[in-house]
Amino acid sequence: MNRFLLLVLSLALPASAFPDEWPRFRGPNGTGIASGKPIPLEWSATENVAWKTELPGPGSSSPIVWGDRVYVTCYTGYGDGSESGIEELRRHLVAINRETGAILWTTATGPDPLVEDPYEGYINEHGYASNTPATDGERIYCFHGKAGVYAFDWDGEQVWHAPTGDLHSQKRWGSASSVILHEDTVIVKAGDEARAILAFDADTGEEKWRAEGSVLEQTYGTPALHRVDEERTDLIVAGTGEVWGVNPATGKLRWFSSMGLTGNISSSPVIADDRVYLFGGFPRTMGLAMQLGNKGDASGQALLWENAEVAAYMTAPILHEGHLYFIRDNGIACCADPVKGELLYEERLPFDTSRLGKGQPFYASPVLANGHLVIPSRRAGTFVIAARPEFEVVAINYLDGDDGRFQGTPAVSDGDLFLRSETALYRISKME
Repeated sequence: MNRFLLLVLSLALPASAFPDEWPRFRGPNGTGIASGKPIPLEWSATENVAWKTELPGPGSSSPIVWGDRVYVTCYTGYGDGSESGIEELRRHLVAINRETGAILWTTATGPDPLVEDPYEGYINEHGYASNTPATDGERIYCFHGKAGVYAFDWDGEQVWHAPTGDLHSQKRWGSASSVILHEDTVIVKAGDEARAILAFDADTGEEKWRAEGSVLEQTYGTPALHRVDEERTDLIVAGTGEVWGVNPATGKLRWFSSMGLTGNISSSPVIADDRVYLFGGFPRTMGLAMQLGNKGDASGQALLWENAEVAAYMTAPILHEGHLYFIRDNGIACCADPVKGELLYEERLPFDTSRLGKGQPFYASPVLANGHLVIPSRRAGTFVIAARPEFEVVAINYLDGDDGRFQGTPAVSDGDLFLRSETALYRISKME
């Protein structure tokens, strides 16, 4: 169907007839905030699980939802723990029936040539499928690291493929930034592969523009879009020591600002009220807020605050009813004043330490649904806390029997919560 006609039809439908989709990493514009029906706040392997679907291989990407389909990526071969040989690295897009959990089809790109970073060090923390796909309701677009960007139709047929480069970062930690869409353009931050933001025509895969910069190395977050006014939208990109505002139609830099966040920026920018909130950095981890809608060099005027206490290394924050909520990688839940950049509380989540395993307990970012933060830990269950400035743990939910780490950020749509582990995808829904 013509993309313009799709848009017209969607606008013509009453709001209640057009479901709340979750078309990209962390939902609409990466805010992590769900609308629509409330989700269950408590579940287990035998309670409020509509289905569990075993996946073909591991991955740390997040599920996306459109209509009656759920999509998630994974990989098989090199580094997946199986008997597959080193030459058999493949990436997969899996389409799943939302109602039943049945796998409708699975793509298999590759075997990918081993220009990828070796499966050692921090690569074994997330593997080769950490980039979340995106959909416009007509096609599904996947960023598979050095294997490139792929577009698939609703039947799983490949429409096009575009290269993204085969560079390596100094650390050789692989790729993680996810796909975003703007009008008829597919945009990926290929910081590891090309030290560039790359934009492709959604219909043909032809490269439309690229914005290059050495500051994109070792940055793994996903850009976000800021609508300045009816005639202007900026693509907000975080680099080491800089934030960019880029024209998403042309790749031209509209503004930039220096900032103190340098090195290993894994978190993604969150936009609200003409501000961007950004976490990350190494060796000094901190958070910041910056005014948007600038022109030219905005250094010294766009920055609103920086604070090492209001920060997380890996995960992205949630802005809700005038408060900023986030979870640190080590399991400290926090709430802050987003205007002043001041911490309001920091509380350690009550872990069952026998479940923790190795490494930091949190990798996925929280999402917000019906006034609660849903925060999956890697091995120690999914925490549900009240989204208000008084700390309260509402539930700790375990899916016993799943040996895989939960590293993907959840998706939420129409009262359903979709959780993925390295072995399976779950639909959490109120079971009557």
